[in-house]
Amino acid sequence: MDRGLYDGDIEVTSANATNTDRTSAKGSASPRLSPLGWARWTWRVLTSMRTALILLFLLAVGAIPGSVLPQRSVSTEQVQNYYLDHPDIAPWLDRLYMFDVYSSPWYAAIYLLLFVSLTGCVLPRAWAHYRAMRSRPPKAPRYLSRMPYAAHFTTGAPPATVLGRARTLLRGYRIEGSADAVSAERGYLRETGNVAFHLALLALLLALGAGSFLGYRGNMLVIEGDGFANTLPSYDAFYPGTAVDAGDLDPFSFTVEEFHAEFIQDGNLSGQPDSYSADLAYRASPDGPQREHELEVNHPLSVDGTQVYLLGHGYAPEFEVTNADGEVVFDQAVPFLDREEGNFTSDGVVKVPDAGGEQLGFTGVFLPSAAETEDGELVSDFPGARNPVVTLTGYKGDLGMDSGQPQSVYQLDTSDMEEAGSSPELSPGDSWELPDGSGTVTFKGHSDYISMQVNHDPARVPALVAAAAAVLGLLGTLFIRPCRVWVRATEREDGRTDVEVAGLSKSEGAGATADFHNLSLKLRNRLRQEYDGSTTDEGTKE
Repeated sequence: MDRGLYDGDIEVTSANATNTDRTSAKGSASPRLSPLGWARWTWRVLTSMRTALILLFLLAVGAIPGSVLPQRSVSTEQVQNYYLDHPDIAPWLDRLYMFDVYSSPWYAAIYLLLFVSLTGCVLPRAWAHYRAMRSRPPKAPRYLSRMPYAAHFTTGAPPATVLGRARTLLRGYRIEGSADAVSAERGYLRETGNVAFHLALLALLLALGAGSFLGYRGNMLVIEGDGFANTLPSYDAFYPGTAVDAGDLDPFSFTVEEFHAEFIQDGNLSGQPDSYSADLAYRASPDGPQREHELEVNHPLSVDGTQVYLLGHGYAPEFEVTNADGEVVFDQAVPFLDREEGNFTSDGVVKVPDAGGEQLGFTGVFLPSAAETEDGELVSDFPGARNPVVTLTGYKGDLGMDSGQPQSVYQLDTSDMEEAGSSPELSPGDSWELPDGSGTVTFKGHSDYISMQVNHDPARVPALVAAAAAVLGLLGTLFIRPCRVWVRATEREDGRTDVEVAGLSKSEGAGATADFHNLSLKLRNRLRQEYDGSTTDEGTKE
């Protein structure tokens, strides 16, 4: 035992417990585990806090590909672009569910194991904490001087008075008294916060699972001026929950009346997006009134618990194709996919299945602000449509649309087609006469399109409440310090009273020792003032 602080006639001591290592006898044979024993051992390992932390770490590591690689649940267009840019590795990544991380079997396995681990770990701990809260503070140990903080002084006050004054100073503590000592305890809300944090984390996992089971999400691309109805055929990609069918979709609809994209014009940030917004006219139901909404990034349209988010935008060049007889066989805007080079250089495909007895296909490159480099290469030097130009490569033959095999609208299968030449640079209003009199292609201009995601999650509010509860529980764990205090008063033969004050902190930090010492000083000074006729600290040494 080490002698420590002295304050007046308060003797303060500190003691460090000695840890002894106990080892089993050498050569003792471990008993064989039965199948039931192995099951119990597996359950103990799975429900340990260490395993829960490892699984939580694995869940975070597993989410990294979902942040680095494009996800179908967010943007099918970006996945298509990745296939175009990395045709060799993309199929292998797709086999490993790297474009569908959060719905992959391996991610679901980690999620379920974490849920089971937290359940088996938190519920027994919550029950133990509940029983501990209902129990009384432990009685004062026999040797208070062995506590991490211990102080001793004498006073002329009788023991009962000393214990009464101690109870007054220990307001806010849970107090248990005996004939010669007072036991006090506080800081139970720290463990309550710890349990609340883990229970909230468990509730958050449940809410996420319920949202995946009962909710749905989908992605679509809508050209400026077109409409969308919340029906299954309107989606480019749809991801329903297990308990969702087509009849559960909310019957809302909207029209993209106009899209606005603003870019920074000058300075080092030239070309960076300044704002994206779309003017929507929507109806919550087919017979409902029409309302207006300005859709912006992080400001979704909310209709009866379903949110419509703006994800991105691009350009849709408008083409008119006539056949050899001058008949218009194609007249519409076609979405082109951005190469993600910063200036919206975009690639797209135009398919004309009926061009007067033959099928035509075109691959094109759209440049919103066309400019030539010093090497004569045509590039886009700004994301806004300052000087829109498109170049096309034509093909004649079989598009393969009658084969019964699904095709991507962003890819052209030229295996059964022959090249029909390349166009010059086409500005809005320019036409290209196809070779051999096959027809004419006119670049009429362009429209904007926006990519959006519809998200219906009935567990969104419970998940938010669980996340807020987890944060509050964590704050309680960080800032509440649990501790125990004992005060013992014993009458001596000369009529004076020996007073012992001891403290035990259950958290790290030096603040608890200072609090214990201030409590000892307050108790001593109050007793001195009332019974010893002194309020000075003469002879104090520390």
